[in-house]
Amino acid sequence: MKSDHMMTDNEISQGYYGWWRIIETSQWDNSDLDIIGTALLSLTGSDDRLRMFVLLAHVNCIPTKAGVSFTWHGAWEYDPVSGTGSVKLRKDGRLTGKIKIKNGDQSTFIAERANEPVEHIPDPPNYRDKWRRRR
Repeated sequence: MKSDHMMTDNEISQGYYGWWRIIETSQWDNSDLDIIGTALLSLTGSDDRLRMFVLLAHVNCIPTKAGVSFTWHGAWEYDPVSGTGSVKLRKDGRLTGKIKIKNGDQSTFIAERANEPVEHIPDPPNYRDKWRRRR
C-alpha cells in the first residue's frame, strides 16, 4: 500500500489552498474594501469565509480543472445575499476571480496569498439583528 496522499476530487489543490487577501475589484470602490476588516477569501474546503466591503459570507468551494469555483451565502450589511464566484491562479502567484451577487452586481477581483487571520471572521449577521441594533 502506498503512503503517498492521493488528492480526492473535492480537495482544493495546494496552489489555491489557504487564505487570500482581496486587494482590488473592478466594480466597487477599493478604498472601502476593508471597511469591516481585512478583505479575505479562504479556500480550504472547510468552513470557508469571504469578507469584503460590508459583505460577510460562508463559502462552499468546488475544485475545477480551471481553478476553484464557489457558491456563497451571507449578508451585505444586514441584508441576506448569496451568489457565486470563481478563481484562477495567475503566473505571478496572485488569484484573479469573479464574484456575482444573485440578482445584483458582479465584479472581477485580484487577491494575494495571505495568512489566516488571528481573529476569526464572524458569521454573517441575521436580518433581525438590524432591527435589534436600533433600539
